[in-house]
Parts: sequence; C-alpha cells; structure tokens
Amino acid sequence: MSTIKQVPLGSQGLTVSVEGLGCMGMTGGINGMSVYGEADEAESLATLHRALELGVTMLDTADLYGPMLNERLVGKALAGRRDQYTVATKFGFEVDDQENWTGGYNGRPEYVRKSIERSLRNLGTDYVDLYYLHRLDPATPIEDTVGAMSRLVEEGKVRYLGLSEVPADILRRAHAVHPISALETEYSLFDRRVEDEGILEAARAMGIGFVAYSPLGRGFLSGDIKTPDDFEANDSRRFFPRYQGENFYKNLELVEKLKALAHTKGVTAAQLALAWVLAQDVVVIPGTKRRTYLEANVAAASIVLSAAELAELAAIMPVGSAAGAAYPAGF
Repeated sequence: MSTIKQVPLGSQGLTVSVEGLGCMGMTGGINGMSVYGEADEAESLATLHRALELGVTMLDTADLYGPMLNERLVGKALAGRRDQYTVATKFGFEVDDQENWTGGYNGRPEYVRKSIERSLRNLGTDYVDLYYLHRLDPATPIEDTVGAMSRLVEEGKVRYLGLSEVPADILRRAHAVHPISALETEYSLFDRRVEDEGILEAARAMGIGFVAYSPLGRGFLSGDIKTPDDFEANDSRRFFPRYQGENFYKNLELVEKLKALAHTKGVTAAQLALAWVLAQDVVVIPGTKRRTYLEANVAAASIVLSAAELAELAAIMPVGSAAGAAYPAGF
C-alpha cells in the first residue's frame, strides 16, 4: 500500500501528512458519554503505530477527549517515536482539576498556560507541533487568547498555532496577533458550511491551512449505519439532530446515492467521500480506532476523481442538503 504524501499546512513552515488520524474515538468519551462506541486500547495503539508505517504522521487529539485519556493514549504511542509524529492537540473547552468538562469554555491567558502544561504531561513530551483553540470563549477577546498562545511559541512549548470552528472575522483578528497555521473545522460532503459561509475562502486568502474533521460525516457517509439503533446505547451521535428521527432517514437517502456512485467506481462510499474532501485541497483527519479502517482510508488518498465525478458528487450532496443541525442545541 502506498504511503500518504506530506504537504505544507499554512505558510509558516509546518508540514503534515495530507491525511492525518483523528484519535477522539480511541478512548472513553466526554464526562462518561461515549463518542463513537466502545474502544480497545490495544487495537487503538496498534492503529497509531500502523498509521506511522503508512505515512499518516499527523495525530489529532484534545484535552477534552476523555477528558485527558486520549492525550495519554497518544502519549503511549509517541514513546520512543516522538520525532516521527506531528502532534496536534487542543484546549478551550474548560476541563476542571477533577478532569471533567465544566460545560463551559475558557480562553483566558492563565487557562492557556494551565492547559498546555497539562497536555504536555499527558502526552509525555516537551512540545506540541500544532496547538489549537478548540472553541472560542465568548467571554475572552480572541486577541488575549492568541496572545497567550503566542508566548508558548516563544518558549518552544508549541511550534505552530491553530483555531477550530471559528468564523472568518475571528480568524482574521487572531491572525493579526500571531500567524495562524491551521483552521480545523468540520467539512464533508455532508457538511459544507465552510464553503457557504466563506470560511474556507478566507483561510486560503490568509495562507492558513485547512484541516477537515469528520470528513465522513461522523461515520454516517460510510453507509454502514442503516438505522438509529446501529449506534450503541451511549454513542453521542444519538443526541445529534442530524442522526435522529426523520432527519436520519432523509440523510440516509443521500448516502444511498453516494454508495451507488462509489459502486460504479469500484470503491467504498467512505473512500469516495474522503477522496472528494481531499480533492478540495485540504488536509483530512478521518477518525478511526481500527487498523482495517485506517488502511481503507489511506487507500482513498490515491483515488483520482474526474471533473465529471466531482460535479456529480456535488449534485448528489449540494451545500445545505443534509437534514438536521450539525450539533445539539447549546453545543
């Protein structure tokens, strides 16, 4: 199997694998809620090591995942191999000293410092390659948060800065304080808000790299999920409007069209969906906790889509076609 190519992310010098590995599902969820069903640590570690063999060197984690458990798992994979991986982690969902998400957000300078020190301990490293503000703290000016993050770069604790799920105006304000290398936001055939809201265009205009998370629509675009009961009892997707009731079945109709096109091309629906996102000249971080899915995702990076196929995919799932909100109210 061919390995994944390395590409620049942003214009500050960071280079990453064009396909990274989203690690969120590899550990327990958030405050007892599973993210994507139960996980197996041994298989997760095997997947992290297999990723490196395939050239998937960018690992995406966050202090929220677990909380803290995910960073610690990634830290185990890094042991003895730290310089071979590019590690991205995040902060901003406020996690207290008992390692629970408080339900709030915190971008205050003192919390920035507390968060990086905690993440470095969890990861067992003295630096993070890419440090994201996971979500904007509405009570703290972005200039204050990014100013504090920039001091971490000066100290060598962080190499490059990123933001996650912010609008274009916030991205511009942050970039004026310190160069932002990456914007991480949900992007898939299923969720094309970044096109509709001008966010992708704004990032490109500033030389900021774009990282697409949930490029498979939280696994829904794989076609493996046929009914809401396919989600485990404590799977968080049960609480997302997009996967509930009538919305579920409307969206399933879109997936069936995707599967039909994938069949004619001799690939899976998941591989076709990934190939579409990669064709938008972005970095993707599909999440998986199993080697078999990792290898299938890697194979998707070598799929070439013609202009006609890209147009057909865009017609199957145009902007705004998914039924239901991307997140539960208040998240």
